[in-house]
Amino acid sequence: MATFPLGTCCLRKLSEQKPSLINTARRETSVMLANDRVKNLGTVQTGFASALLNLEDPVPADVIGPKPGKKAVKRFGVYRNNVLSSLIEAMAGVYPVVRDLVGEEFFNATCSIYIRQHPPRSKMLITYGDAFAEFLANFPPVAELPYLADVARLERAWLDAYHAADAAPFDPSMLQSIPPERLGALTFAFHPGAHLLRSDHPVFSIWSAHSEHGDTVDLGTVEQAAQSVLVTRPHWQVSVTMLPDGADLFFATLMEGATLADAAERAASAYDNFDFGQHFTGLLQTGALLSAH
Repeated sequence: MATFPLGTCCLRKLSEQKPSLINTARRETSVMLANDRVKNLGTVQTGFASALLNLEDPVPADVIGPKPGKKAVKRFGVYRNNVLSSLIEAMAGVYPVVRDLVGEEFFNATCSIYIRQHPPRSKMLITYGDAFAEFLANFPPVAELPYLADVARLERAWLDAYHAADAAPFDPSMLQSIPPERLGALTFAFHPGAHLLRSDHPVFSIWSAHSEHGDTVDLGTVEQAAQSVLVTRPHWQVSVTMLPDGADLFFATLMEGATLADAAERAASAYDNFDFGQHFTGLLQTGALLSAH
């Protein structure tokens, strides 16, 4: 059998290929290790966040103290308490009337449960707690306070109006240039801070009696009846107005995009004493309208 010695050209090719193969292997190994680190980091972060909001959860195994191999139980507990306290404090700033109605201790305990069920989704703390009203509406311990959820809705509407985009309200004098026969066909855009709340409870009176932004109200003289409230921010100041019967339906229909004539007809069919002139003038005075089309 004939044999052939390995030529120098073959040796050169192998020597040239070896660094390339090694570098490729190194790159592939680095990518695999990097992917593992990313996956592990994601797992650690998920477990860390979950344990922060759930007091019953143990300290994550990846959290260690100053001494190697030992968990930072006390330090994690302090951090956990600070996170919960900051979220409760943020909610207390949004819902001071709700806290006043149920008491600070009960409010804090309720918020702790809410926080575990509704962890923050945004980096902006002012947006946190937007589902609190719906939570209260289905929270058995406050079932005997059926108005509480609507009070929370009103407080949230106040905050949303406060942080809404700036916009000058509609100038009623512009209606003078519109022919009378075309007024009924008008539709209106509402101020970005405008919110309408229709409640089965005296929500405005309750809120006003307890809020620093409300008027002095003797709840003992308040009729236990439904109340509707318009929240808006004309001229850069939040305004909360209780609406008379008929006005709430009239405003709500306009907010849905109906024409002025259709909204008036709908309200008049539901309320025998509906006064179009009075309620339309009242709407213009609230500053809730932005433009007419």
